[in-house]
Amino acid sequence: MREMIFKMEREGLCKEGDILPVTEGKLPTSYYYTLGRAYAMSANYKPTERLTATEGKVTKIEATEAGFYVTVEFDE
Repeated sequence: MREMIFKMEREGLCKEGDILPVTEGKLPTSYYYTLGRAYAMSANYKPTERLTATEGKVTKIEATEAGFYVTVEFDE
């Protein structure tokens, strides 16, 4: 299992237990991931840290002053 954290700007876009698709974006020297239909975005990852799964399960949503952080678990 692999866990990744995504930043979500608005509340209620997804809930714990949801199985959501993830899409990969490429930058010149790194990769980033978009959860669902642009519900949340990941940090940038090195090429050696690329995600191979295409969907994951939301395990936790945490509200902070900076926004909402979604933890997603992937079978990898």
